[in-house]
Amino acid sequence: LGRGPYLPHAPHPQDHRPRHPAGTIPSRYPACRSPSGNDVPFGGFMNTIRRAVAPLLVCLLLLPLLLRDSALAAADQNRPAGDKAWRVIYVEGGPFSDYQRIFQGLALGLEERGLIRNGHVPLPKDSEEVRGMWEWLHRHAGGNRLVFLADGFYSAEWDSRQREKVRQDVLRRIREKKDVDMVLAFGTWAGQDLAAQDLPVPVIVSSVTNAVDAGIIPSVEDSGRDNLIAPIEPDRFKRQVLLFHDIFAFKKLGIAYEDTPAGRSSIALNEIEDAARELGVTLLRCTDTFDIQDTDLASERLLACHKKLVEQGAEAVYLTYNVGLQASAMRNVLQPLADAHIPTFSQLGVPDVVHGALLSVAQSNAAEEGRFSAGLVEAILKGARPRDLSPVFESPVSMALNLFMATLIGWNPPLEVLAAVDEFYQEMK
Repeated sequence: LGRGPYLPHAPHPQDHRPRHPAGTIPSRYPACRSPSGNDVPFGGFMNTIRRAVAPLLVCLLLLPLLLRDSALAAADQNRPAGDKAWRVIYVEGGPFSDYQRIFQGLALGLEERGLIRNGHVPLPKDSEEVRGMWEWLHRHAGGNRLVFLADGFYSAEWDSRQREKVRQDVLRRIREKKDVDMVLAFGTWAGQDLAAQDLPVPVIVSSVTNAVDAGIIPSVEDSGRDNLIAPIEPDRFKRQVLLFHDIFAFKKLGIAYEDTPAGRSSIALNEIEDAARELGVTLLRCTDTFDIQDTDLASERLLACHKKLVEQGAEAVYLTYNVGLQASAMRNVLQPLADAHIPTFSQLGVPDVVHGALLSVAQSNAAEEGRFSAGLVEAILKGARPRDLSPVFESPVSMALNLFMATLIGWNPPLEVLAAVDEFYQEMK
């Protein structure tokens, strides 16, 4: 149903075991002498045996140690130039479920590439926090290529005042303490705060709706800074709208969002508008202030928007990133749409489907972005300049479906839709 994700040019780690031509032993092994062939009196026979056997016994005793040293030496020769343990830190604007899934995919990708021994980071339950996942990786990752610093987790907790403090703390640590070799920046806040700096360490920015629109990189072709790369999936959300339309063939699509530069950028509004123009679909809009600390108020405003979109005649609603889509409020917020038998597609993904959105992309899609970032890490460790790497990747097409919501709106999914669904949910949690 879709092409596999682009992978950076760096190959997977090669087998580091020493290889020797058949029948040969490295020259560093001491020679084991044979018994003398000279004429020796019978009485000196045992002395001759002892002189012959002693070196053989020494060889046999030393051989395991010599083989081990030879293997380590061969592995050292095969490692890329500049091999070292890279000290890594993590920076985010605040907790977000998307960061969890991408980070989990990143850890698995690092294990698959041999950069760590254990990347099976457990996903927290009933929490959007990544901090626990970072602490787990610090304790269990293993290997000698990457060190996830115990005090290397930074989060602004979605507080604009805390955001500036985090930025200053990270910059001071990199420039003055100089104990950081790589930064994993998750989300628009972290990406913007670190992309604008001339830093001496690589910065990989993940989980940004559109890094170009957010001003993190100037274009898909060039990150603008030697140390910076921001993975980007061109037209990702446009393709979601096109997929949604393929299923329901709606003529009027409703969206709710905050009509500010940050609000429009965070939902990739330009991609949604492009899709609507291409399809000849009318885009019905409801705008309000959603990016606030009071999540209950944000949910009330989103509920009012959904009622308004129903009144305007929306035939489908694309659920954009919104603070009002809290798990505890989802059922209430979506009720007007369910009552009007209006299908929904979540821009966020599986977390919204779990709580009642009809459709979205499957969880594996976020994990693929993480695996892609793992490839970037490997390439950088092997000497690549971040700016020279391609940031473009494309996730496979797979969906998640809430069967309970399908029943509520009276929709019986056709077989071709079911065939594209990887994850089914039977209830609204």
